[in-house]
Amino acid sequence: MATTAKATDNVSAALDLIGADDGMMRAMVQWLAHLRSERRLSPKTVEAYARDLRQCLQFLCTHWGAQVTLARFAALEATDIRAFMAMRRADDIAGRSLMRTLAGLRSFGRFLEREGKGKVGALSAIRAPKIAKSLPKPLPMDAAKRLADVDERAGEARETWVLARDAAVMALLYGSGLRISEALGLKRREVPRPGEGDVLVVTGKGNKTRMVPVLQNVLQLIDDYARLCPYLLPVEGPMFVGAKGGPLSPRIIQLAMERLRGALGLPDSATPHALRHSFATHLLSRGGDLRAIQELLGHASLSTTQIYTGIDAERLLQVYASAHPRR
Repeated sequence: MATTAKATDNVSAALDLIGADDGMMRAMVQWLAHLRSERRLSPKTVEAYARDLRQCLQFLCTHWGAQVTLARFAALEATDIRAFMAMRRADDIAGRSLMRTLAGLRSFGRFLEREGKGKVGALSAIRAPKIAKSLPKPLPMDAAKRLADVDERAGEARETWVLARDAAVMALLYGSGLRISEALGLKRREVPRPGEGDVLVVTGKGNKTRMVPVLQNVLQLIDDYARLCPYLLPVEGPMFVGAKGGPLSPRIIQLAMERLRGALGLPDSATPHALRHSFATHLLSRGGDLRAIQELLGHASLSTTQIYTGIDAERLLQVYASAHPRR
């Protein structure tokens, strides 16, 4: 109870600084709780939505020259929102971030309407900003495989078990197409020993679970790491641990990837997430079914997965341009 009161006091203080009244503060706290508990959005998404709304309220307070109330917010006009978006764009905010901002404001508006606190009709009149489509940048197959080779980092002054751990994580990202948060969120009991299973149940975005296949050689790399690890790995604890035995931070794997980029001559786009792109692209290039790849990646919409068809088409055009006998 004391924790809740303290959290409310903190939010109240923050909103006081941006000129929002108590009613707006309570509505925002309730909305964020709704996003966390009922919508089950990721903590990072909730944090981003909260930041976007605070920035909007701060802008409106200055724009109107008055404290933002629920009634005044419900009476928003399209010109107010466009002015806010223009201010954000002037700060060199990227199109995707502006798109997320608008999505967050619309979510808050829908919440207010459901709670009977007003309908913000102007939000539906604003078009989402256009964003330039960019294709994911997968790694070549050979490079993706070499990232899981412990010998590639043999010259580093790091403990053997750490090198084995990093190799196992990268092999898992590429071998099963996992997000780094999904891989590092695995408990030991959820990872079968080599020869004792070939499927993982992972928890992805929105707390949704899905089954993904896992290669036996990847399970062997994980088993090698577990045998070398100096810490006890309880069945209910994390499969991958950091230097002090706690849960492994994604930043550690990102740093390991940065070191390998130099050794393998890879571009800056070679990140842990690029291994997930590589998984999808390489499956598609070898005849993988798009619907099946969608399920493996845990995409809610097929349109998200279809971006990989663009990568494959681009690769085919490059082969055609370089190899056609009539060129």
